Amino acid sequence: MADAAKDTETTDEGSELSVVAANCQKAAAQPNVIPGEKLSSIEEIVQNDPDCYELDLNHHRIEKLEHLEPLKNIERLGFRWNLIKKIENLDTLTTLVELEFYDNQLTKIENLDALVNLQILDLSFNRITKIENLDKLTKLEKLFLVANKISQIENIEMLTNLNMLELGDNKIRRIENLDALVNLRQLFLGKNKIAKIENLDKLTNLEILSLQANRIVKIENLEKLENLSELYLSENGVEKIENLESNKQLDTLDLAKNRLKTIDNISCLEQLEELWVNDNAIDDWKNVEILKENKSLKTVYLEHNPIAKDVMYRPKLKDIAPWLQKIDATLCR
Repeated sequence: MADAAKDTETTDEGSELSVVAANCQKAAAQPNVIPGEKLSSIEEIVQNDPDCYELDLNHHRIEKLEHLEPLKNIERLGFRWNLIKKIENLDTLTTLVELEFYDNQLTKIENLDALVNLQILDLSFNRITKIENLDKLTKLEKLFLVANKISQIENIEMLTNLNMLELGDNKIRRIENLDALVNLRQLFLGKNKIAKIENLDKLTNLEILSLQANRIVKIENLEKLENLSELYLSENGVEKIENLESNKQLDTLDLAKNRLKTIDNISCLEQLEELWVNDNAIDDWKNVEILKENKSLKTVYLEHNPIAKDVMYRPKLKDIAPWLQKIDATLCR
């Protein structure tokens, strides 16, 4: 079922990204799922144990939601990897706290008003075009909408209890309409079409922000996010590390696959433990000397930069920052 580490994997090229960072990268492609065994009858399964608290109906080629009324105590219900086209016939399941429709054929969010106790909702890998009809779900804490066709962040201002919002792999062009989500701690917007970091000032409790694989060219407008501990900006067009002076809690900074030629302005990040700047254009050791100031640094990824071709690459990097525990994907000796 849904949790904070779901849909994660390590990246290629040996870079062991954290489970949170990989969350967005796995959203880049629809899952390749072997067709499941067709369920003969939902009704029969429900009747066998109507008092159950958790029911997994995953991977059964279910096409229609029906015959669920006997489930009077159900709290967790999973329909992952099915053929469901419409959310319906759930009104009696008011005890639900977790509902999953990962990888179905849904085109619309609808008919959820009765599920007022829902805390986790996963509608990832569907065909949804609009965020809507969530007004009654005010207890929601985690909302997953990965890999849909959503073009705008909207209609979520009532979800003030959200602590995680996952909108990776959609068609979103702008960060907006998030001001009311003051309890949000994790925001994932990777693999969209976002060109600017903006409209995040009210999210002062945010700890993880992922904007991987967008169209961002400048690090900006993060001053109010003083609790931010992980920032993921890989696969963008950033040319300079800047404007992080207020983000002193950062322990992970991911700027892999950008347009960096130097490492700048990170000496203020005294708690920084992981820095990913692989696949950039850093070509001069003088531009790496700044790492001498980051005494908490444990892991650095610098592979696939011009300096990584130096035969003394690892010894030189270890000489600059002898406290490093890992260079690229290899532990230091």
